[in-house]
Amino acid sequence: MLISRTGRRRRTLALAAALVTTALAVGACGGSDTDTEVRSVNGQSFDLSPQQTGRVRGQKVDAIADRLPKAVRDRGTLIVTGSATAGAPLRFYATDDHTIIGSEIDFAALVADTLGLKLEVRAADWAQNFVAIDSGAVDAFIGNVTVTEERKEKYDFATYRLDNLALEVPKGADWTYQDRKSLAGKRIGVGSGTNQEQLLVQWNDRNVAEGLPKIDIAYYQQSTDYYLALASHRLDGYLGPNPVAVYHSATSGQTELVATYSGAGDALQAEIAVLTRKDNGLIGPIHDALQYTIEHGTYQQVLDRWGLRSEAVTQSRVNPPGLPKKAA
Repeated sequence: MLISRTGRRRRTLALAAALVTTALAVGACGGSDTDTEVRSVNGQSFDLSPQQTGRVRGQKVDAIADRLPKAVRDRGTLIVTGSATAGAPLRFYATDDHTIIGSEIDFAALVADTLGLKLEVRAADWAQNFVAIDSGAVDAFIGNVTVTEERKEKYDFATYRLDNLALEVPKGADWTYQDRKSLAGKRIGVGSGTNQEQLLVQWNDRNVAEGLPKIDIAYYQQSTDYYLALASHRLDGYLGPNPVAVYHSATSGQTELVATYSGAGDALQAEIAVLTRKDNGLIGPIHDALQYTIEHGTYQQVLDRWGLRSEAVTQSRVNPPGLPKKAA
């Protein structure tokens, strides 16, 4: 399901408003039209242009590319899906309101380069990305996907980044966060079908079992919608990907982060991975491509380009332990 142009326009306007705030707060790189598409956030520069001339590129590695399924090799493309509304710096629309950019696109491009394939980028709502994988319409879902035990029953994974979450609240909120019990009775936003939703539901269940008020869970599919809800204090907080929360809090000046967590909660350190349909022959060469980029430095260059140094992994892993299944 493609995102409507009206929706893209609304998101771009919201991002533009945030970037105006950034420019006033930290100063834009000045001068030419091209310069206005580069913004500095807490000392980190972000290229928001559709051209992405600074994108990190790789080179074909025949020994890895030769392992691809013949149908994919013959087609010559790697078709990758993800949610365009994941939020900067992960996956979002450039200033032309059309081109999808971000760290997840850069990782996808590196994998495609290493496999000797041309990258084809698609966008869909979160749940529809899984449908596209199930149908075989796309090869891989690369868009901040957490490894979970439940997902491993249907899909294969090759990891490339740590998965950390953050609780983002309006600046100057009239409540103090200490632990999950602090969320009792609060309205907390989350993305539907995500691992952060699973964690929030688990925390709520534990709170209720202890006699505390329920967490009022509000669901959002687009990052700009929760941005507006936090700014207007219609939300007490939002639980989402740490990179998006860090970027948004810095650019908007209207929110702050009060806690960070592993995407698997207390169980283990969660990891973000490329997702493919199970046993279709793709995850092996994709894993090898990721490992090659880690060993040869281009992986680190992508992390540095998008301010994700704290989420680096030392190796790519195939189907590692993931977020435990929901309690029966």
